[in-house]
Amino acid sequence: MAFTTVNPTTGKVEATFDQHTPAEVEALVERAARTFSTYRHTSFAERAGWMRAAADLYDAEQPDIARVLTTEMGKTFSAAKAEVAKCALCMRWYADHAEGYLADEVVESGAGRSFIRFEPLGPVLAVMPWNFPLWQVIRFAAPALMAGNVGLLKHASNVPQSALLIEDVFRRAGFPDGAFATLLVPSGDVAGLIADDRIVAVTLTGSEAAGRSVGEAAGKALKKCVLELGGSDPFVILASADVERAAQMAATARVLNNGQSCIAAKRFVVVDAVADRFIPKFIDAMAGLRVGDPFDTATDVGPLVSEAQRAEIASQVDDARKLGAVVACGGEVPDGVGWFYPPTVLTGVTPGMRAYEEELFGPVAIVEPVADIDEAIAVANRTTFGLGSSVWATDPEEQRRCIEEIEAGMVFVNAMVVSTPELPFGGIKRSGYGRELSHLGIREFCNAKSVWVA
Repeated sequence: MAFTTVNPTTGKVEATFDQHTPAEVEALVERAARTFSTYRHTSFAERAGWMRAAADLYDAEQPDIARVLTTEMGKTFSAAKAEVAKCALCMRWYADHAEGYLADEVVESGAGRSFIRFEPLGPVLAVMPWNFPLWQVIRFAAPALMAGNVGLLKHASNVPQSALLIEDVFRRAGFPDGAFATLLVPSGDVAGLIADDRIVAVTLTGSEAAGRSVGEAAGKALKKCVLELGGSDPFVILASADVERAAQMAATARVLNNGQSCIAAKRFVVVDAVADRFIPKFIDAMAGLRVGDPFDTATDVGPLVSEAQRAEIASQVDDARKLGAVVACGGEVPDGVGWFYPPTVLTGVTPGMRAYEEELFGPVAIVEPVADIDEAIAVANRTTFGLGSSVWATDPEEQRRCIEEIEAGMVFVNAMVVSTPELPFGGIKRSGYGRELSHLGIREFCNAKSVWVA
């Protein structure tokens, strides 16, 4: 099997890489295990020095790295540069905070002295997606490496240049050989890697189907697993909302990363009291977005990652239309080269339509008017997913109710959902389990060892 970069703007093959052979994979896994035996004993100061050096490389080479991301999966060049900068920020965050996050935690007990010590586990396998080719990896790798673990990356098969780039930066930053390595292997090899006794844990960001597969393999091997899966995030506009600002941010939140983000707002739940004001503004904002070449600074929305991904989102819209939904804007596959799809707004989407039941991984929004806050919360929770949510209200009581009653791993009030190293990132229900980022994320792949000294 070859790993190929196909430019979604042109449909042309940009680069091809050979799959690692079984012997090469064995050598990389064995090297990771050997490296861990010494790397785990390096100091926080040493790891922080290497991590800051890697962040410096991302900053210094930002345009070149961003160009790889845009070429491989189609995000706008400005978004790609922002992703590179965010990775550097995260790396410096953990360089600064890892030692404090993992400091011994003293516990009062009947012992003369008792505390919790956080120790690294070993080689961790990361199975990562294409939509944020750098950020998804770094938000695992920065805390894991700072904790004293080593990483093995099985990246999405359509972003091989990004995968190899990440390994190269860690190597050039001074991390020991084997501290981080990319495995160019197909998805079918993941279960075998998880079963390998030298790999102690696995983390996956991806689809619900991928999460089930990885979770099953990790369960059979009795290994720690963190799953960050899909989302159908509600964007709730209540009676006290700043409607003008909410409408503008709603469009931005929907087309984040060309609409291909697990935390992009997908369902826009608006109470009747402000629906007549919000809905036309939102439709106008979506219709006014410019679709085109992701390297053009005037472009708001680039192509979808692949022809298959565009066909999937188009079929979801067509299904809704046939079953009675109204396409308020967009909804047609454009002519020409590249896998573009216009920002689209659907109204009248009901249970039984694919757009209602499935995650929409493209620039397509559902607008759902509701009577009041009670119905808004009920509709927000009427999904199998539970990743993020965005609530727009200035009334403290409306804010309180949504914070307490919306079923999600994250609630953002008067802001779109983002990931940031200070706060834990993850979901509930079919959006997965475990957390990335913050002090919780770095502890996911640590042994919380209880120590009792009589």
